[in-house]
Amino acid sequence: MMPSIGGDLVGRDMEPFVEVDPSGRYGRYAELLGSGAVKKVYRAFDQEEGIEVAWNQVKLRQFSDDEAMIHRLYSEARLLRTLKNKNIIALYSVWRDEERNTLNFITEVCTSGTLREYRKKHKQVSMKALKKWSKQILKGLAYLHTHEPCVIHRDLNCSNVFINGNIGQVKIGDFGFAATVGKNHSAHSLIGTPEFMAPELYDENYTELVDIYSFGMCLLEMVTLELPYGECDNVAKIYKKVTSGLRPQAMTKVKDPEVKAFIEKCLAQPRARPSAVDLLNDPFFDGIRDDDENGDDCRRS
Repeated sequence: MMPSIGGDLVGRDMEPFVEVDPSGRYGRYAELLGSGAVKKVYRAFDQEEGIEVAWNQVKLRQFSDDEAMIHRLYSEARLLRTLKNKNIIALYSVWRDEERNTLNFITEVCTSGTLREYRKKHKQVSMKALKKWSKQILKGLAYLHTHEPCVIHRDLNCSNVFINGNIGQVKIGDFGFAATVGKNHSAHSLIGTPEFMAPELYDENYTELVDIYSFGMCLLEMVTLELPYGECDNVAKIYKKVTSGLRPQAMTKVKDPEVKAFIEKCLAQPRARPSAVDLLNDPFFDGIRDDDENGDDCRRS
């Protein structure tokens, strides 16, 4: 166990760890930061660095008959460890707990939660701020898409993008559906969040440009505060609209012609859809200064 300072000062007000990793470095608190279809994310602490982190825990018994899912979860962890970019959530440690039958991985934590939560909380946001966030998402995508091998996120949406509100830094996370692809940059499985999925994803023959389409839908949500295709009450209706090329009703709420045109670029047919690098060079971002000097660390609270 990692030694701690001031053991004799432990009092009733000390928050206990519910669980500690095998190395004794990371301790998990009971507080839940978020939960998804396959995992729960808890607040945790890195005793060596003295920083808060996120403890991601997947109960493997729910996948006891699905080796493919377990393999995918391990793949996410292995993939995350190789990614080093300030606009991508960093992974620090991963292990399987045989006794509890869980897969655990420690990631950095963004203090303000998901971009969706943050945007709902702060309704008065300038277009300049939205552009700054968008630019950072694109920087993360440009890193993934030019990575060797190329990484396609495949489930980019505002609940998988995280923000550290005090410095306005945005990071892409939740790589559970990510895929690495070879030189032809094509993938062939149907996966993702329906409202954000590009039409070609449904055809199961696509490239990293599906992430650009999803990014366009993220920007639409950021601007309108509405989920794309919120008018549809089931997945079948979303599928019908997407594959027919019908835009979400939320597009009618985008009043700024420059913003609307930029979103349309992202939602274009695959052959006409720009890459993340192309979009970063778009006049849309003219005058939007990088805030790199504000710091790279999304872990501090």
